[in-house]
Amino acid sequence: MKTITKRTAVAALTGVMAVGMLTGCGEKKLDGTKTVATVDGTEIPLGIVSLSVREGQAQTEAMYKSFMGGQDYSIWSMDAEDGKTYGEQAVEQSLKDVELMYIMKEKAADYNVEVTDDDEQKIADAAAAFMAANSEETLQELAVSEDQIKTYLELQTYKSRMHDPLIADVDKDVSDEEAQQSSFDYVSISTADLSDDEIKQKKEDAQKILDDLKAAGSDGDLNEIAKSVDDSYSSVSGTFDANEDAAKEDSDEESDSSSSSSAYPDEVMKVLRTLKDGEIGPDVIETDTSYYVVKLDKVNDEEATETKKQSIISTRENKLYTDTTEKWLDDADINVEKKVLKTLKVTDNHKFSIATATPEPTEEAAATETPEVTEAAEETEATATPEATRGD
Repeated sequence: MKTITKRTAVAALTGVMAVGMLTGCGEKKLDGTKTVATVDGTEIPLGIVSLSVREGQAQTEAMYKSFMGGQDYSIWSMDAEDGKTYGEQAVEQSLKDVELMYIMKEKAADYNVEVTDDDEQKIADAAAAFMAANSEETLQELAVSEDQIKTYLELQTYKSRMHDPLIADVDKDVSDEEAQQSSFDYVSISTADLSDDEIKQKKEDAQKILDDLKAAGSDGDLNEIAKSVDDSYSSVSGTFDANEDAAKEDSDEESDSSSSSSAYPDEVMKVLRTLKDGEIGPDVIETDTSYYVVKLDKVNDEEATETKKQSIISTRENKLYTDTTEKWLDDADINVEKKVLKTLKVTDNHKFSIATATPEPTEEAAATETPEVTEAAEETEATATPEATRGD
């Protein structure tokens, strides 16, 4: 994942610091003291990369498990790209993430970012809590020492605090013309994989919806009209770029597809761009796979336009962050010990989980939009008895 926000960095840090138990079994024990890579002369021990890998593994597995209704899902042995499995990709990505955090730590002073003595104490307390919460067997499988946990948490802290300074110079000026969004309602009736007779019936339904909507006028409720024809039909609201040039640029960049004109068929867009506020498309719109009935709400939807502005700014921020950090990685003198890296494996028969309690938020924490490391560390006091499995 190339785009990293400050919030996700803090969330990852909190997940480690609030850990109640990390369990795993099934693979040969690692030697976490071995150097897996050097970044500009600084050695990275395998234990730190191991901790990063297992954190990501546990979170990914929890996410898939929630999608699968609590069932385990085999993902790591599946083929990904370049002849590698998803497990191998996960290891390589974790190493890259750790390499970048080492670089961020070295560049932190240039951005007036620091980790204070108080932060270091909180990190030390959290690392000690982590060691106490996990069995000796689990710690051996992680191949991580208490000092390495402290280093990892310190690196995560730098990563978190570097985000905002890195994107501070992003151009936040977005013109109304560039961001202007039009809003509309539509009914889409699929004709995919239907017989000729069924397609004919669907067109008659679409025409009935259109005729009833025209009879009701601009105040007609498209959703109610659609359901009156067939209860399985319903209307959907959408937005699109009012400026065709902006729409083309948005499509080329593949950004924010939910509000991009590229999300809708060309046949639909061609009709919508001819309508004014409250107007109904004159005919049923036919595409290769559907019939559409459309009604334009607003040519200039101010609320959707403001949302689009924030999306454009966010895209610029993510691009600046990614471009900057990728350049740092390209410019750094990085050497990877491939034989050592290959000893770290992510497989479907080697499971890890992060269990945490859910502490009651303090007034101070609730009032802080982006918690700092010290606040996250204080939450560890509430995790002596694990109650839930965390998956960010």
